[in-house]
Amino acid sequence: MDEKKYTVAEHGKRIEEFLTKILQLANIRVKFTLTDEETPHPEFENPDIRVKFSGPDVDLLLENRSELLLALEVLTMEAIRMGQSDHSRLSFDANDQRMLRIEELRANALAAAERVKATQAPFRFNPMNSRERRVLHLALRDETAVRSES
Repeated sequence: MDEKKYTVAEHGKRIEEFLTKILQLANIRVKFTLTDEETPHPEFENPDIRVKFSGPDVDLLLENRSELLLALEVLTMEAIRMGQSDHSRLSFDANDQRMLRIEELRANALAAAERVKATQAPFRFNPMNSRERRVLHLALRDETAVRSES
């Protein structure tokens, strides 16, 4: 496993300050915790730092396929000057939505593989971000009868 490039000890204070200010300005009532422990699914995703949200307005973060949550993640990466190549090293989640999405993508990938094997017809997923595409590719890595491409 790669050595962690970002840690809560080194970057946590800047992340906390940024999020506290932006959430207060937006009047979004959530709390968050930072951790640099391994994820429950390291074979698919194991960021250096995970930020988990909870609180009365957490559903706002998860509306429209977690659009606001993902936007906060990107803004935070910019705020701490995280390089583009390091985008997978920071992960935001609320109500374990990320883990549920990974499970959904894995199941969809395996179902699509079975369909392709049965019909010999290509299958196309809807557009998704690079992290989600990676989950699909990893879920299909042992499926020798099909190939995946982005």
